[in-house]
Amino acid sequence: MSKTLQDKDQSEEDKSCAIVVTYNPDVTPLLKLLRQLNKETDFILIDNDSPRIDRLVESVTAYKRCQEVVRLEGNEGLAKALNIGIECALGRGYEYVFLFDQDSGLCDLFISRMISAYKEASQHSQKHIAAVGPRIINPKTMRQTPFKLFNRLLLRSDALFTGSLTHYIADFLITSGTLLVLKHIHEIGDMKENYFIDNVDLEWCFRAKSKGFDLIGTDDAVLYHMVGELSVNPLVRVGIITQHNPARTYYSSRNRTHLYGVEYCPLGWKIRDIVRFFIKAGWLLLSSHERKQYWRNISSGIRDAKYLS
Repeated sequence: MSKTLQDKDQSEEDKSCAIVVTYNPDVTPLLKLLRQLNKETDFILIDNDSPRIDRLVESVTAYKRCQEVVRLEGNEGLAKALNIGIECALGRGYEYVFLFDQDSGLCDLFISRMISAYKEASQHSQKHIAAVGPRIINPKTMRQTPFKLFNRLLLRSDALFTGSLTHYIADFLITSGTLLVLKHIHEIGDMKENYFIDNVDLEWCFRAKSKGFDLIGTDDAVLYHMVGELSVNPLVRVGIITQHNPARTYYSSRNRTHLYGVEYCPLGWKIRDIVRFFIKAGWLLLSSHERKQYWRNISSGIRDAKYLS
């Protein structure tokens, strides 16, 4: 690598910070992720009161790019943990923040590739770009997740962004691996904390789009990440639906039901998701040995959606 390029990468590194949210993390993939981040960017770890986090703190703070480990008193949820991390990054003067789950894997030069993708796409954007997401690959199946658009009833994905062969228009970017442009956070708003965990990224993306911002997906960087859990369900295996444990199903049912009534929720997503929700719920209630737990959580989640604001 030339000295000029090295200087450029260093300049870009200094503007970014990664936020890693943990809850009862698997130590091996977490430390691997932090080791990869430590090569390129500062990072802050926000822990949601993991019982054994004491054993990890010393290992985490040993990385020179670790800025802080924030230990929350109780499981405050993904959204609040992200907001705490984002506020820390804003207070330290960073331009970009990267959001990560505890078990994601990165391609080489992930941070610099993502920042370069943002800068390149910005040259062709007639609006402001709020966020950029990497290409997601499931490490178990090597299946790529498409960058989806919901402005049409018929399924549409991986539509190229103007002037590019590797960047795509997106209506939705999953949390892990996403680059947020911090100068736009105050206009778009924080993550919705009362969603707690599921659909937090979906709601924020819909809100950003409704305020006129672009969301971009890129093939220039790859994140290895498994969405949901492994299952023999053929609909899960081909990526039509995701499956979580019964406890998570409460939040996904409640939050998506609330999103159906939000004015900035795209009609195309709403119609497709309602169909997908019925198919997923039906499959779980018919085939799972935990059907009673799923039924209680799905029904109570739908009922409790009216209490969200």
